[in-house]
Amino acid sequence: MSRNKLDNPSNPTRRNFLTRAATASAIAVAPIVASTNALANPASHDHKRDPHDGLAATEPFWGKHQGGIATPIQRNTYFMAFDVTTTDRTELIHLLKAWTQAAAEMTQVAPTMDPHADPLQPPQDPGATVGLPASRLTITFGFGPTLFNLDGVDRFGIASQRPAALADLPRFPGDQLIPERTGGDLSVQACANDMQIVEYALRRMVSLAQGVAKIKWAQNGFTAGFKPNETPRNQMGFKDGTINVPTNNPTEMHKFVWAGDEGPDWMRDGSYMVIRPIRIALEHWDKMKLGFQEETIGRHKISGAPIGKQHEFDKLDLEATDKDGNLLIAENSHARLSAPESNDGAQILRRAFNYDNGVAQIAERWPPWRQLTTFDAGLLFQCYQRDPRAGFTRMFEKMSKFDMLNQFTTHIGSGLFACPPGVQPGEYIGQKLFA
Repeated sequence: MSRNKLDNPSNPTRRNFLTRAATASAIAVAPIVASTNALANPASHDHKRDPHDGLAATEPFWGKHQGGIATPIQRNTYFMAFDVTTTDRTELIHLLKAWTQAAAEMTQVAPTMDPHADPLQPPQDPGATVGLPASRLTITFGFGPTLFNLDGVDRFGIASQRPAALADLPRFPGDQLIPERTGGDLSVQACANDMQIVEYALRRMVSLAQGVAKIKWAQNGFTAGFKPNETPRNQMGFKDGTINVPTNNPTEMHKFVWAGDEGPDWMRDGSYMVIRPIRIALEHWDKMKLGFQEETIGRHKISGAPIGKQHEFDKLDLEATDKDGNLLIAENSHARLSAPESNDGAQILRRAFNYDNGVAQIAERWPPWRQLTTFDAGLLFQCYQRDPRAGFTRMFEKMSKFDMLNQFTTHIGSGLFACPPGVQPGEYIGQKLFA
């Protein structure tokens, strides 16, 4: 099934794309060759450095794993899902090549403008980031289930290569998924410490995709400027991500995050991403008593410590009771239901951002049940895992039914993507899949 028939080699749209992709690749290669020290060395990430060490820092693009997964989280993100409109495999490969070259350039080299540019032609670069450093920019790519099979059609000859781990997510209790904010054939996510950098990166990717893929949905997000190694707080005021897979522990990352030999060879050392915009009723939450908030989360608000403990990283004691025999960490609390001990040891690598889309007309879920204009804000939840069936799905099947936090949150979108391993100079993202 084709969303847009471009498979005729004489089609001018097809010719224009191939020309545009070749030109983009040539433009991207020029500064890369001139900066071999920055780009040709796929150095491993130094997890001990300050993740907010200034806007001038760069993150490696080439390497075993894609950037933006184990990378210390940046201040801003822009996620975008695309639907592929062509049915031509060659065009899709050209797009992936163009995206790879552009990402390699943007993550390392500051753009410049030609002082001798023809004033009668559009500039080659919009100029939005001229003079700005890379700001730790990472660009992460993913392949959605519908890239492999759409309505029973194997559009690109890769249906047999769809990993079993890329199984469609079930519909969870409470989901209010908006079709226009769900799914996608391809995903691109830019993260950096400067919002203008990530916005520019996505604009360039959209431009390169013209005639081959179109935007399905998008969401930007932000984190606060907390100190290095300090767990950030979300908009509800609680520390978010205390229990997480340690990215500087190769054994744990291999166990829980990086895909292994159980799947197709093209996904080895990649990871599976689940991303969900979750709207939070912030105004309603802010009116709740502190004790109820802490009971709902299962942690103390100021310290982040488990209820009954003193320090954030104190071990959860799920058996502890008060003098009357009541569990200190409530049975339906967020911390208990998401804990590895409650999910057969399952863990995920959380990499979540806050989001704020301004205001919207939303129906209240509490008396007087009226329509009101309120904040369209919440959490851009994102996690990586070796297999979503043993990670996110296992954990959220229980949480979606019993988590006390559900009365304040609504999952309004969802995406599942296979993020292939990193690339070396001369390769393109997902090359083994299309070899």
